[in-house]
Amino acid sequence: MLELIKRFGDKVIGVLSCFDRVVLMGTIPEIRYAGAMAKKLRSLGIRLFDFTQWAKPLREEVRNNAERIARESGLKIHHLRFTKRRKDAIIKEIIKERGCHPGLVHIFSAMESCRTYKPWHDKTRGETILKPSSGRCLHYYFYFIDNLLGLCYLRVPTWAPFRLQFYFNGHNLLANQLSKSNIDFTLLDNVFTDISNFKRAQSKADRFPVRSIKNVLRRYAREFCPVVRHFSSSYDWSIMQAEYATDIIFRDRSDLSLFYERIVRTAIHAVKPKNIATFLGRKLTGNYEGEMGTKFNVRVEGSRILHHMGPVSIKMYDKLGIVLRVETTINDVSFFKHYRRVEHRDGTWEMKNAPMKKTIFSLPDLMKLAMDANRRYLDFLSTLDDPSEGYQHLERISCRVRDGDRSYRGFNLFDGIDLDLFEAVAQGEWMISGFRNRNIRDLLPRKNSGQIGRMLKRLHTHKLIKKVGKTYKYYLTDLGKRAVAAALVVRELEVVPTLADA
Repeated sequence: MLELIKRFGDKVIGVLSCFDRVVLMGTIPEIRYAGAMAKKLRSLGIRLFDFTQWAKPLREEVRNNAERIARESGLKIHHLRFTKRRKDAIIKEIIKERGCHPGLVHIFSAMESCRTYKPWHDKTRGETILKPSSGRCLHYYFYFIDNLLGLCYLRVPTWAPFRLQFYFNGHNLLANQLSKSNIDFTLLDNVFTDISNFKRAQSKADRFPVRSIKNVLRRYAREFCPVVRHFSSSYDWSIMQAEYATDIIFRDRSDLSLFYERIVRTAIHAVKPKNIATFLGRKLTGNYEGEMGTKFNVRVEGSRILHHMGPVSIKMYDKLGIVLRVETTINDVSFFKHYRRVEHRDGTWEMKNAPMKKTIFSLPDLMKLAMDANRRYLDFLSTLDDPSEGYQHLERISCRVRDGDRSYRGFNLFDGIDLDLFEAVAQGEWMISGFRNRNIRDLLPRKNSGQIGRMLKRLHTHKLIKKVGKTYKYYLTDLGKRAVAAALVVRELEVVPTLADA
């Protein structure tokens, strides 16, 4: 990433990484799943088939509370039926009139699907249980501006188990933090176009205030969903979706547009499935059965390229024409593994690599992993950034060089063996773990160990790879990354298409 920014020089005014869209789900532990709900009803002496009768008074309590809040705030609940207008567009118009001061902004209501339970009698076992089910119920959307989180909304269903959905934007959170620290900034459409002190801003973004956010959630849950008072525990919060963005802010639109169109078109062909896995900190194996691939589409706002692997994706697009944004979107945090404490049912525990927990307290760890994914993607882009510079390096390495008494021939752009070698050492997974003789031998099975060794010696002599200490592990140098990427781009995007047309 630093290499990419260095190439732009004073065309870039700053870089910032922080959470963008974050959606959390709140559940009451006592009724979180069907078995827990059944246990709760039995403790109250209520038959499972009377689940509906038990839930109806709670539904009325949520509805009466929403109407009371609207009445006291001087608002009218806006029921959405078949309107084509997005809630966000309506909220923007309201804020434009009322201003950005903290407080309730608006309340929507809508009939939407929800999760619930239904009683069922198992004749073979002779017992009655609750089974998970789905239905439709009235939902309320409370939009408000918070002192810490900025514009948020809380989605409250009127039917058990009353699973809440809370949304906030990390850019709004950071904007409030910058304001309190007297750091000047310009925020337009959830993107910072200027900050007086990017270093301090990044430091604040890295210190994510999870406990403060948990306190905010507890307060709004009790205010907008009063049924929580009927239970001994408060809401637990887990991560439904999170987006982490890295923005490179340019001084002028023309500086970004010249680079962006070229790099997007190149990335469509250059990014392979192994690269996508590497960006996301995974290693692609034959056992992987999920979906993965690359999508490119042109929108009104501009073009976007998206690489996805299962529930996680990484995308690149331009914001407002002056910000290059790379964004990792996570729909299931357990996709990532990290080193953490794992507790077993017998009471023992150990430290090991394990899937990330979905709890809200995983957000700081998720932030680090997403930041690494963005950085690896930008590192990869740095090798594709400027083909003309890559051609100059290729011209330099095409000449014969001497090492002691021996000389080593240069690399030929149109030599099939040299291109196969370039493709082998350019695998995305080597960016993290490095490569050895045997790794390249697996990709070039017709070559033996001695031949691969001489190939690596040629690369090392031409300063395309570097050796790690006293090991036999190699990495591509900056020159190597540029030269190899340029060679492959020439073959895939220029030579092969031209010959195919002929």
